[in-house]
Formats: sequence, structure tokens, C-alpha cells
Amino acid sequence: MIKTLLIANRGEIACRIIRTARRMGIRSIAVFSEADAKAQHVLMADAAWPIGGSRAAESYLRIDRILAAAKESGAEAIHPGYGFLSENADFAEACATAGIAFVGPPPAAIRAMGSKAESKRLMEAAGVPIVPGYHGEAQGEARLAEEAARIGFPVLIKASAGGGGKGMRPVLGAEDFPTQLAGARREAKAAFGDDRVLLERYLQRPRHVEVQVFADSHGNTIHLHTRDCSVQRRHQKVLEEAPAPDLPEALRTRLHEAAIAAARAVGYVSAGTVEFIVEGEDAFFMEMNTRLQVEHPVTEMVTGLDLVEWQLRIAAGERLPLGAAPAPHGHSVEVRLYAEDPARDFRPSTGPLRRFHLPSPAPDLRIESGVVEGDAITPYYDPMIAKLVAWGPDRQAALTRLSAALAECRIAGIASNLGFLARLAAHPAMLAAQLDTGFAGRHAAALQPPPGPAPRIALAAAALDALLPSAAASPNPWNRQDGWRLQGAGSQLLMLADGEAVHRLRLTASGAGWAGDLLLAGRRLADGALQVVLDGTAHRVPILRDGEAVQVMLPEGEWTLRWLDPYAPPGGEAAGAGRLSAPIPGRVVQVLVQPGESVTRGQVLAVLEAMKTELRITAPADGVVAHIGCAPGDSVEEGAELVTLAAAD
Repeated sequence: MIKTLLIANRGEIACRIIRTARRMGIRSIAVFSEADAKAQHVLMADAAWPIGGSRAAESYLRIDRILAAAKESGAEAIHPGYGFLSENADFAEACATAGIAFVGPPPAAIRAMGSKAESKRLMEAAGVPIVPGYHGEAQGEARLAEEAARIGFPVLIKASAGGGGKGMRPVLGAEDFPTQLAGARREAKAAFGDDRVLLERYLQRPRHVEVQVFADSHGNTIHLHTRDCSVQRRHQKVLEEAPAPDLPEALRTRLHEAAIAAARAVGYVSAGTVEFIVEGEDAFFMEMNTRLQVEHPVTEMVTGLDLVEWQLRIAAGERLPLGAAPAPHGHSVEVRLYAEDPARDFRPSTGPLRRFHLPSPAPDLRIESGVVEGDAITPYYDPMIAKLVAWGPDRQAALTRLSAALAECRIAGIASNLGFLARLAAHPAMLAAQLDTGFAGRHAAALQPPPGPAPRIALAAAALDALLPSAAASPNPWNRQDGWRLQGAGSQLLMLADGEAVHRLRLTASGAGWAGDLLLAGRRLADGALQVVLDGTAHRVPILRDGEAVQVMLPEGEWTLRWLDPYAPPGGEAAGAGRLSAPIPGRVVQVLVQPGESVTRGQVLAVLEAMKTELRITAPADGVVAHIGCAPGDSVEEGAELVTLAAAD
């Protein structure tokens, strides 16, 4: 058995592998970038080795540095986790050359399934059904346009070399094909270093169903049931569940058999996932992920197995622990908690986690995270910060447990998709298992409602936070904030901005509280929340103050309000309104305008790539380009000027 294991990854998956290794008596070695020097996986491991700069290309993608760390630390095996080098055949080969076991499939299997075009040819030869399309080597724009017309619109452009939704673009008509092809190629090149694409018929209401497979080096291959991963945003999964609900048994059996045939066709070993597009009773092979999946916990919850332990045993040359899949027990649902803003097209968010509370793990609730309160979400890696995995005796019970867990979560300091997930878990169509990959877009109005006005209790909590002395305030009488005057009580004018709305609150000290626009009293609680007594009714309200912003967290939602100076001269808000800056650090991939060019509101001016996402910088109003402060290929920091607009004549 392996005695020392190096984990060539970070975040929650590194923490998860370390926990299994510890339970098995295996010494764990972490590697870390400059940005992760104090990360949780580094603190958890038995030893940790620095491997370079903050960007993945300087650290987690450096095969030479990871192998050097493995040799110096005496590691017998390397677990790549998922992402980074997990599906890199050159890395697997380099491990073998160095005499270090690679916890994953053989390099040949990775290569065979790493190219979507090649994998589809192999699957077709193995009798696994594939989606009609074009998987050829000819990549000229004219040839691809011709093939798209042959397939018939709508078509789906997909990067040949990768997954995770990168380089994937649906095209509804021939007129959009050149633009979408250019975007898909650019994204594929940035993500995988390969801009080749393939084309497929674009199914209108498909489900994304996958089968977990496992194989050992002794010729044994089994499946571990299905998962449904249809709920996605930007072609990336948000909610996964096992087993996949509402599949005819005959179709489920066909999927199991096709997945095993796919694995055997490439001589597969270790954990892998065969993904299918399912529409009605038809199923087509989509791709095979030659690694452990982010969503593997839902399979573990319904089978009672530890898939990482299985991987480590198979890497040590052992046989599969079971000859066939155990019957699934109950149902499990997982959601991915991301640092992103659903209201802004799921734009990634960076910054410190000023408040980060997750519910306690339980037999029916699994929590996986690689960060704690006070850690920073950086622009260098994927914005996922945690996974919540709920179990129940049936699907309804699992979703109910998930909703209860999400209601306990508290996040402040960054934008997150917490509210989106809470609405998703409780949506009637989700409860009815009406699933397909267009779910999030079709129900966007319910899942991402426009923020309503802040309720009175939110205004009251923000006001009370301003009126009460801070926990660190000294008893100095000059710090009193109760409006005391020598002759009669004085009133205070507070101004709060709630989006475009401005609330003016005049309050006067009265007894143990304040009266005026609100009848208010309360105190600070030991856990940092406020006890707010509004109109005689007490509420416990978690709150976070960050400069002039105050975040109020209520059961029905969260509101971020901003304090205004009631005595400031007007007009300051308009300063710099025409200056468009980088929302987060990233790399400029396109500048689409020239100085002096007239632009209209909503027009895309530049494209920024950051945290595996392309961000479009658009004009907030009609205007004229006055200055361009960047060029394609530039690496820019947050706040860097990209484009400056002047008012149109």
C-alpha cells in the first residue's frame, strides 16, 4: 500500500484527499503556490512544499516543480485531484518515468479521451452512440461553416481538447457562426492551449446524465450508477444528484453498459466518468472525464463508498473492492457554492471572506470546503468555495435537507450564489425533476429576481449599527452616540443608499432607544449580530460593516446598503462615470473599439479573461471612446482603466 502521497492540487479536493489518506494511515504532502501559502490544505497536510508563483501556470501546472517536490519529500504516489494536471497525459507519463505512481488512468487512456473528436471516433467504433456532428481535422472557417450547415442549425461548437464548458458556444443561425467560432477558439486556446473545435447537433432540451465507472489493472470494470448534472450556468455544473431521477430502467441499463464499454475501449484504470446527453429515451456519448469528478460525493452518499480510497488502492495494484455496484441507498443532492454574482451574469467575485459560516456536518449532510472565515478568494483559481451535499431516503427529503442547510449559511465580504442556490433547491420545477441543461436560463426570473427594496427591518438594522457604539469603543463620553444634549435630546440624520433609492432617517434618543422615522431599540450580541427591536418586536439580524457599506442578512435575503454623508455637496457621484475599469485582475483578450469611435449603450468594448471566465466590458450609455488604456494580451489589476468614454454630442 502507498505510504506517502503527494496531492498535486489545492482547495477542497486537496483537503478531501488528505482526510482519506489520514484515515488510511498514509502520510500526505501538500504543494502550494504563493497565493496559497496559508491555505487550509497546507495547514492540514503532514508536510507542504512551495512550487512557485500565484498563477497556476507558475505553480500547479508546473510538472517539473511538482515532481521535484515529490522526489524531495519521498512521495511514492501523486494524486492530481481534478482540474490542473489531472487529465494531462504528459504528467502521467512523467510520473511513471520518475518511478512515482500516478493516481489515475494510463496516459494512453487520457490521450484517447482527452480529444473530444478522437474519443467520439473511438466510441463510435465501440458501438457507443454519439451525437451527429463533425469531428474532423480540417479546421478552416469555411469548412466548419459548411459542416455546420450540413448538420443543420442550431449547432454546438465545442473545444476539442477540454471540458468544463470552456470553448463551448451554441449557434442558432448561420449569421452568428463566424463570431461564435472566433470566441470559442479564443477561449479554447486560453484554457487548453489548443483552439481546435468540433461541431454537434444542438439538442433543444437535453439532460446531462453521467455514469461513474471504476476499473483496476486486472481487467475488472464496474459502474457505480448514474448522476444528473443538468442544472448548469455558462455550461458549468451548479447542482448534481444521484441517482439520476426519472430515467426509464431500460435506458438506465443502456447507460451503464455503454459506460463500461467506453472504459474498456481505452483500457481504462481508476475512477472515471462517462457523460451522456439524454433527450427522451435517446442517449448519446458526450465525453469521458478521466479523473475524479467534483460531484463524486453524491455517489459516495448513496453507495457508502470512499472513491478516493478506491483510487489509492487501485494505484497500489489492488483489485476493485467490489465486483459489482451496490444498490443505491436513498438520494443525494450537491450544490456548488461559488464566489460569483448571479445578478451580473455570474461574474466571479474576489476579496476576503469577512463572514463565512456553514452548517455543521451530519450523517445526512456533508460539507467540503478549502477556505475558512478570514481567507481571501483570489483571482487566480476557480471561484468555488464550498460544496454542500445532502442525503435523504428519497429525492424530496434530500432537497428539503439541502434547503435547510443553505438557510444556515452566512457569507459576507464577497458576492456569492447562495441566494440563487436556495431558490434553486426550492423551485417547483426542481422538486418535480423537470430537468435539462436550459433549466437555469428558463427559470432565470425566479432564480435571479431583481433585488427588491430593502425592508424596514434591514434599514432598522443598518441604522442601529450606526447608532450603537462599536464593540471596541471606549467609555469616553465623547464616543457617545445617543444624541445626548445638555438641554433636551438631539436628533440624528442618517442617509442610506439602497441601489438608486436613498432613505433619510431622522431619529431622536428616547428612553432606551430611538424614535422618529423608526421606533427602534436593540443591542450588539456576542456573536457579532444585532438584536433589533423594531416597533416592539425583537429580531436577531447578522450584519457586517465594511467601510461605508453595510450588509444585512435576513432569512428572506441579503441587502447591501451604503452610508451617505447627508451634508456632502451634490455631484460627487458622477465623477469618473465614463471610466470603465477592470472589475477583477485578469488578462485582456480583445479590445473591440478605437479612440473617437461612437458606441451605444450595451455595446461590448473589451473582453477580459479572469477566473476561467470571459467578462465583457460594455458601454453603460451612449458615448464616444475618449481613451483606451489597455491592449490585447495585457495583464491588468483590479481597477485598472480599460476604456474611457466621453458623452456623445
